[in-house]
Amino acid sequence: MSDVQQRVERYLAVWNETDPAARRAAIDELWTESPVYVDPLGVAEGRDAIDAFVGAAQQQFPGLVFRAAGTVDAHHNVARFTWELGPEGGEAIVVGFDVATFDDEGRFDRVTGFLDKVPA
Repeated sequence: MSDVQQRVERYLAVWNETDPAARRAAIDELWTESPVYVDPLGVAEGRDAIDAFVGAAQQQFPGLVFRAAGTVDAHHNVARFTWELGPEGGEAIVVGFDVATFDDEGRFDRVTGFLDKVPA
């Protein structure tokens, strides 16, 4: 999985993509046919649900961006990585980490997210 860091960067870019058509195209490219995304705020099963979940996050946190925080730790078809959400170039207001599993072609199949820092 030598390109896993790049895949994670593309995954985070999906969370920042505000053009619905471009976001959906990226989801279709990066995720398997029947993916699952789970975090403390909800569950999204399938590409349509993931797209809606990302759109809802953008509405909840307008003007904020997701970015990688550190390097990706990966082995076999599993990766874990820390991310931040905050204003461009500013301090993160949310910090979390995700654990992702990939299919044999390197597409995201399941992502389980955890929140380490959230606003009060």
